[in-house]
Amino acid sequence: MAYRPAWDYQAQVHERVMAGEEECVLFVEHEPVITFGRRPGVARNLLASAEQLAKLGVEVVESDRGGDITFHGPGQIVVYPIIRLADHKLSISGYVHRLEAIAIDALKQIGIADVVVDPQAPGIWVPDDGKLAKVCAVGVRIRRGVSMHGIALNVATDLRYFDLIVPCGLIGRPVTSLQKLLGEKAPSLHEMREHLQAAFLRGLP
Repeated sequence: MAYRPAWDYQAQVHERVMAGEEECVLFVEHEPVITFGRRPGVARNLLASAEQLAKLGVEVVESDRGGDITFHGPGQIVVYPIIRLADHKLSISGYVHRLEAIAIDALKQIGIADVVVDPQAPGIWVPDDGKLAKVCAVGVRIRRGVSMHGIALNVATDLRYFDLIVPCGLIGRPVTSLQKLLGEKAPSLHEMREHLQAAFLRGLP
C-alpha cells in the first residue's frame, strides 16, 4: 500500500479510537517511500536527487511522526499501533520503550537474541559484519493521548534503498535485514507478522 493512503487510513482509525472505539494495530507493507520526521533539518539527510528518486519510483513524504528520515518499502513490515496510552498506563517515553521491547520479543522468537537498544538512537540494533546495524526503526506521534505511526522491521528489504538517505540521520550507522542476518532461515513476511502480532498481545495487555 502506498504511504499516503495508509496515513489517511491511520488518521481515520485514530479519530475513532480517540472517540472511544476499539484500539487497533495496523500491519502494512509499503510501496517505496522516503519519509521525513519532524526533526529540524531532516532534508539534509536525503542524499538522492529528484531524478534518481523518480527513476527508482521512490516517493518522498513529509510525515508528522517524530524522528528523522527513513525508508519504507517492499520486504519491510510497518506496524502502526493506534492505542490510548492511558489505558496501558504508559508515558510517551514508556510507550517507545514498550515498542522496542515488543520488537525484541518478536526477534527472540526467531532466534535473534543479541540485540542492543541505544538511548541516543531509538530502534533495535544487532551485530552485523562487525558493526551494530539497525534492523527495526521506531517513530511515533501521540495526539490527544492516542498513538500513531510505530515501527518498521526490515525482513527482506532491499537495503540498497537506504543508500539514498542517511538513515535516521545517523552517519556511519548501517541498516540490516533479517534476510541478511539469517539467510535461508529468515522468516517470510507472513511468519514475521504473526510473531509481531503475538508480541503485541503479550506486550500491550
